[in-house]
Amino acid sequence: MEVGNNLSSLRRRLVQVSGSWTMDDYNSLVTFYIRLLPKVMHVERCTIFLNEIGTGSLISMYGTGLEKNVIKAPLEGSIVGQVLASGKSVIENDLHTVAGYHLLADEQTGFDSRNTLCTPIKGVTGNEVIGVIQLLNRQEKECFDPNDQKDLEEIAGYLSISIESILLNKKILQIADEFETEVTRLELSSVRGGRFIAESPAMRAVLELVWVVRNTPVNVLIQGENGTGKELVARMIHDNGDRRDHPFVPVNCACLPEALVESEFFGHEKGAFTGANQSRKGRFEEAEGGSLFLDEIGEMALMVQPKFLRAIQEQEGSRLGSNVLIPYDVRLISATNRNLAEEVEKGSFRKDLFFRLFSVEIEIPPLRERREDILPLALSFLEDTNRRFKKKVAGFSPQLLALFEEYPWPGNVRQLLKEVERLVALTGDDFLMQVETCSRELRSFGAAGSTGETQTPKDEYSLPDQVMSLEKRLIFKALEETKDNKTQAAKLLQITRQGLLKKIKRYQLTF
Repeated sequence: MEVGNNLSSLRRRLVQVSGSWTMDDYNSLVTFYIRLLPKVMHVERCTIFLNEIGTGSLISMYGTGLEKNVIKAPLEGSIVGQVLASGKSVIENDLHTVAGYHLLADEQTGFDSRNTLCTPIKGVTGNEVIGVIQLLNRQEKECFDPNDQKDLEEIAGYLSISIESILLNKKILQIADEFETEVTRLELSSVRGGRFIAESPAMRAVLELVWVVRNTPVNVLIQGENGTGKELVARMIHDNGDRRDHPFVPVNCACLPEALVESEFFGHEKGAFTGANQSRKGRFEEAEGGSLFLDEIGEMALMVQPKFLRAIQEQEGSRLGSNVLIPYDVRLISATNRNLAEEVEKGSFRKDLFFRLFSVEIEIPPLRERREDILPLALSFLEDTNRRFKKKVAGFSPQLLALFEEYPWPGNVRQLLKEVERLVALTGDDFLMQVETCSRELRSFGAAGSTGETQTPKDEYSLPDQVMSLEKRLIFKALEETKDNKTQAAKLLQITRQGLLKKIKRYQLTF
């Protein structure tokens, strides 16, 4: 609960940050400069350009008479681009005789530029040029001199504070938005007993759907192969919804003897049948106000389905041996690895119950279809298993990691967990787990690539090293797939382009 409370508190702070920052005050101050400078400097036009990183151009953020027109000056072939690159002011009093982008800008704006003074706007915290301020006249006699340059450079120093505040504000809002998205994912993926790993786009889509339905009073059907984590998704819906303070009651329909199904769900009174020595609540009563999770719903006995249907429709039922109706306030979350529509066609599942059981369907893909989750899951299981087994296994050998990525995992996440538990149990402290210690199924699958590598001490490979190795491999793979397009690669990796560049720099990657 402490993690959940901390995340909720952080979410509130992010909302406050996003709500408290406004661009209006900064914009008003900068536009004030635009109105004031022509009067102070005795010029006809003033324009502020900001460096639009990644586009190869400077964009006119504010300017005299530019309420509707936006000028994008190229970094090469323009005076403002020259000032940005050199960081030095430029005076040109015969502008009409000089070739350059300003001639095209004059055509766009209808302004006949004759004299110009351009001064760099430098960042407050360093010498980086963040923009350019340009003064223009169309009267030949209104020439600029070194005194004008000195005055404008002084003004640019004060202006840089406002400009940098605007850029910083934009960045803070962007980071806050990205951080809030990540906090939402962490908050949603935090479940009792662990964390739900969702690095792949497919599982992130599942998390988004869970977030949408968590507070909506609709029944949900979760479909997926055995071992994909259906109960974890059900718990996420419950733990993040408005019923979180009430019971989550799981029932495995496949494990209930047919003769006891009705008693299990609806309870019984004392003496209702042989062996009923005392009254007992049913699962519907136990889940009052909370969620009833029906695992393997496709295995529910046909004989009990009519009463079950009535309990859902009327939101009430009675215990065996009693005619007293008990109201139910329960949200149903069901799960199955079967195709219920096919079961309806076969006659082994009631059609009316099928349509009553769920309003929203969540499909969990098998592990082989979301390989981005395999290594993060394995690392998470290693950490958890080390703690439970009171061991200090160092990590996975590179060959074992490669095998994990290639293996199809027919038993899905559950099989991966058992494999990690086996490896931890058979590996000494401070050593890496090896292919040779895997189960027979994995050894057979990877036999052709086995190297017989010996165990490696912890000093050479640590858990952070494994994470770093994984990130490097994924970055190389994404860049290879996108032909070194870093923007597209960042999208594949589900991180920002800036985040990708930082990782490339941190790991000193070359391509």
